[in-house]
Amino acid sequence: MNISRIRGVFYRYFYTLKDFHQLSDLFYWPLVDILLWGLASIWIKNQNNVPALPLILMTALIFWQITWRGAISISFNLLQEFWHRNLVNLFSTPLRLSEWIAGSLILAIFKLIISLVFGILVVYLLFALNVLTIGWAFIPFAILLFVFGWAIGFLASGLVIYWGHKVEMLAWMLPFLFAPFSAVFYPVSVLPEWAQWIAWIVPTTYVFEGMRLMLDGAPFPMSYFWISLLLNIAMLIASIAFFRFMFYKRLDKGLASLE
Repeated sequence: MNISRIRGVFYRYFYTLKDFHQLSDLFYWPLVDILLWGLASIWIKNQNNVPALPLILMTALIFWQITWRGAISISFNLLQEFWHRNLVNLFSTPLRLSEWIAGSLILAIFKLIISLVFGILVVYLLFALNVLTIGWAFIPFAILLFVFGWAIGFLASGLVIYWGHKVEMLAWMLPFLFAPFSAVFYPVSVLPEWAQWIAWIVPTTYVFEGMRLMLDGAPFPMSYFWISLLLNIAMLIASIAFFRFMFYKRLDKGLASLE
């Protein structure tokens, strides 16, 4: 083995560590994992005799997949056009941006249904847990989570369509930026006081808190539903407007430069 060639390979990849993708792998994902599971472990440690705890965690996991899938489905469609160098070809046709958005949303719903059914079956077959225990409330909760995912997806897509490949990791990163504040695997009360203020303006927080209340025997939290719905609508409208603004701003500069 030649030491100089080995050193060359090392430096070849070492100097790419300053890249945004590499930095996210080094710092962002470890931080998110530590926050999520660290806070969850603190809450679980203080739970005594909670038979529904595994069901709460599995339902939360399935619910979070709905949000993440909603977000990544929008961004991923756009990223595919980048990777295939098809962005200019696509939007040089009579296709309108609103039509692309509508088609992407329909595909996102289709993919979510498949993933959701698969996830529910896997949890039931492997762990004998039925995440549909909350009954009909699963549907409005799922819709709220999916709409929030769309809002995050359009936000990430707006950034990607303007800055291109160098920020494409935001498509995966942005949804998880909200995860610690959404109280996915633990109640809001576990968070520090300053983080609780942020949590209560995130629409998904009301869904996960409501889910835990229902699995604990409480009725459907109607007030949580309406607050989450209003926040979701506001965020979705704002994120689509942001995406359209960034798209047309990039269109003025030229889409070809992104490829």
